[in-house]
Amino acid sequence: MEIELNKSVRERVFHAVMYELTANVIIALSLAWLMKVSVLQSGTLSVISALTATAWNFIFNKRFDSLQQKYHFQRTFIVRAIHAVVFETGLIIALIPVAMVMLDLTVTEAFFVEIGLVLFFLPYTLAFNWFYDYLRWTIVGRKRTAI
Repeated sequence: MEIELNKSVRERVFHAVMYELTANVIIALSLAWLMKVSVLQSGTLSVISALTATAWNFIFNKRFDSLQQKYHFQRTFIVRAIHAVVFETGLIIALIPVAMVMLDLTVTEAFFVEIGLVLFFLPYTLAFNWFYDYLRWTIVGRKRTAI
């Protein structure tokens, strides 16, 4: 399987939208079932979480890039690991109050819901991107190879 690196903006937007839509459906249905809340509640929490993560990603990475410009450090494995941990910690802190309000949870319960979401996204991201690349190669890549 060959991975296309020069994807169009349109395809990248499609990929991002499919990633978020699929995640939101899985999370909404899973949380509704696990927490015994309505799909509307869990779905709303999922969408708010996705929007918050997107905004936090923009803010955090812009600030991180500024720090790298100022202090001239390299993005080694350790720096990337710290980056990931600090990013996820900030996201969890931002979303705990949202989960508390949306699902009527205690701080501890909301913390574990947010940890669960982080743990969901690790394998989900791997699986989604692998599956997307495979489908893209099957549908688009083979056509290009045959031409």
